[in-house]
Amino acid sequence: MTDLQNHTEVLIKQKILVIDDEPIVGLSCKRILESEKYEVVIEQNPKTGLQEALSGKYILILLDLILPDIDGMEILKMIKSSEVNSEVVIITGYATVQTAVEAIKIGAADYVSKPFTPDELKLTIEKVIKHSSLIKENIALKKELQLHQGLMGIISVSPKMEKIFSIIKRVAPTDGTVFITGESGTGKELIAQAIHRLSLRKDKPFIACDCSSLAPTLLESELFGHTKGSFSGAIATKQGLFEVANKGTLFFDEVSNISLETQSKLLRVIETRRFRRVGDPIERTTDIRLIAASNQDLLRMVKKGSFREDLFYRLQVIPVHLPPLRERQEDIIILATVFLNRVRQNNEISSKRFAPESIEIIENYKWPGNVRELKNMVERIAILCDSEIIQPKHLPKELFGLPEKYIIDDLPKTWEEFKKLRKYIQDNAIAEIEKRFLREAMKQANGNISLAAKEVRMHRTNFHLLLRKYNIKGS
Repeated sequence: MTDLQNHTEVLIKQKILVIDDEPIVGLSCKRILESEKYEVVIEQNPKTGLQEALSGKYILILLDLILPDIDGMEILKMIKSSEVNSEVVIITGYATVQTAVEAIKIGAADYVSKPFTPDELKLTIEKVIKHSSLIKENIALKKELQLHQGLMGIISVSPKMEKIFSIIKRVAPTDGTVFITGESGTGKELIAQAIHRLSLRKDKPFIACDCSSLAPTLLESELFGHTKGSFSGAIATKQGLFEVANKGTLFFDEVSNISLETQSKLLRVIETRRFRRVGDPIERTTDIRLIAASNQDLLRMVKKGSFREDLFYRLQVIPVHLPPLRERQEDIIILATVFLNRVRQNNEISSKRFAPESIEIIENYKWPGNVRELKNMVERIAILCDSEIIQPKHLPKELFGLPEKYIIDDLPKTWEEFKKLRKYIQDNAIAEIEKRFLREAMKQANGNISLAAKEVRMHRTNFHLLLRKYNIKGS
């Protein structure tokens, strides 16, 4: 039986208890609510009704205030002081504001007054149960987050991540330089932030610098600052990140993109903690904790001569390698569920959950974009999916192992159509492999077209033409 079937079964078997000494009221409630697929139990005796209410079998209890032997308010107090999670809706023929407010203060969810129409009762019950479900879901989510946030809000139950958390806890209180490696989207900056928040510098700035987003000349200005007029466009003196981050933590993301010239200047600052602004002869000091990160193999770059060996060893004091999401399969559905609930709460989207078949597909996908890809995919589904249950048909086509253009909805009806389709698939498959080949070559050459062409043994002109064909950028 699937989770969807189980879910439907649970809805069918949701029980409502009616405690009212008037037979006509109980029968009316039963007739109205059983048409809504609730199972209704009637108790006319308040003592028996109280025992039944305390059994915990009911999602909701309809309780008359005026009862023989035991007052309805007393029963309400006993239910609410117990560990029973049932919601209570008061039935009263004396529906003054005072009695309703008093009952709600004690813990009743709402009230209906006699005589009530079928629609009034249905709407009240539906509203109370829906509200109760949302509260329980929020409590469950908070417990889930507390359970799974392994370190400073980073969600994981993976043994590999637990080892990383252990290393971080030991190194964070020190000033040791940390070098974080891992594929794009694995959360390198999150780890850097966690180290900062656990450090003695937590009350000082955490400054992140994306080294891949700036040209070498601009990067130097960004890091060291500049004086007014030191270069074209320097219309004012500017502090660099080494000054801004003083006493705090400076995080270099994608450090592999720093030019060799800037690497030598960076090495000197790391060794001496002294630097000069661009165009300024005055030497300044800085006190920062340095964390660097890269998705490239820096040791391989050292061997190729595109990264300084001395800087590499200066950075790699404490190495931390983040595993890709495909090696943390136990985290995938936990992360997906947390992301789904966050999107729902932030955008006031109705309740959603993954069908078992969807969970299997999500867990078996390789997630080349890692946690970032998973987060973006879940956000897209949460916004676009109209169904409460996220079925495989709601998932992106790439999760099924083929690019979307290879998913054939309508089979060809003639041999000619089949031949056209076959050629189309062959051409696109070759193009897909060609693009991946080019991107990998460029990645290994750190974006250098000449070096990439040389490594794959292609003429530079031909290699460049292919890059232009697929709009792949290089340097």
